[in-house]
Amino acid sequence: MKASELKASGKDIISLGMGEPDFDTPENIKNAAIEAIKKGDTKYTAVDGTAALKKAIINKFKRENNLEYKASEICVSTGAKQVIYNALMASLNLGDEVIIPAPYWVSYPDMVLLAGGTPVIVESSEKNNFKISPKALEEKITPKTKWIIFNSPSNPTGACYSADDIKGLTEVLLRHPQVHIMADDIYEHLIFDDLKFATIAEIEPKLKERTLVVNGVSKAYAMTGWRIGYGAGPEKLIKAMSMIQSQSTSSPSSISQAASVEALNGVQDYIKTNAKLFQSRRDMVVEMLNKIDGINCNVPNGAFYVFPSCRGLFGKKTPSGKVIENDNDFAAYLLEAALVAVVPGVAFGAPDFFRISYAASEEFLRNAMNRIAEACAKCS
Repeated sequence: MKASELKASGKDIISLGMGEPDFDTPENIKNAAIEAIKKGDTKYTAVDGTAALKKAIINKFKRENNLEYKASEICVSTGAKQVIYNALMASLNLGDEVIIPAPYWVSYPDMVLLAGGTPVIVESSEKNNFKISPKALEEKITPKTKWIIFNSPSNPTGACYSADDIKGLTEVLLRHPQVHIMADDIYEHLIFDDLKFATIAEIEPKLKERTLVVNGVSKAYAMTGWRIGYGAGPEKLIKAMSMIQSQSTSSPSSISQAASVEALNGVQDYIKTNAKLFQSRRDMVVEMLNKIDGINCNVPNGAFYVFPSCRGLFGKKTPSGKVIENDNDFAAYLLEAALVAVVPGVAFGAPDFFRISYAASEEFLRNAMNRIAEACAKCS
């Protein structure tokens, strides 16, 4: 809000809080939407998605993840966020526990609370690239544990779990049959350094009947504003999610669904091209940040975020004499002194850090990093 106010007053604010690709939606997808409008495909659809889109989703899972689903095991919603919300509302009883690895996407704990559940946070460390260990997971599981929400690649850290990492977690989960897995795979295609994406139900087929795979077209296809997400999981859960959706938002946009069919069925080549461009931006941003005294930044393997530590600046004074005591103070100082907006780590359950999105041009990012460096150099 502060950044928006300053921008509205004419300040040259550089915002690094974007949670969406800076690319335009590909032409073939836009043309599919235009064609749908021309054909009059503008009516309500089935509450949980059109048959054509469900078929495209089923084919995507088989093609890319070696997972097989029926149409009755798929629910299409207004964004992946609604898929998660519907699932929690459909399944949580008062006091049920949901394990959430930290740092986490800001909405996870609040959605659990809205559904009457209790968030249980599992801490991770930058020393382990913000990935939780099997031991840390097992220590948090109780008879009340209903879900674990698992996000890889991660928002906000960009952390990616390898197949071996996931295998270790699945061995724990197999010992606790009351725990369901919500695999938030929305950044699936934004993965770097020749890593291969892996999802839990693919690594351990015995967990498939306990797993809800959450995905969507927003990140890989630059379709954030189209608002289409989808979930695949046990038929009983999907039916309950669809019932909740029918009494809340009803069906997603018919036009957006038609566009999403083309996204999933059409040419996919540009996804790898975009990922390479993101990787190049990541390399530049990480290199520039690590040259700044007081900042330390891990190299993330996916998504389009970096999650640097600003701990080295705590206790230092800004030119105005204010002491930087925490990540909120640091983010406020960058906004005021450098006109750069970042998101403090406390919002993601990880104080001492801050999130930068590099979903922007190289020139834009280089300018932002230079401003941050100048602002930090002025602290003493």
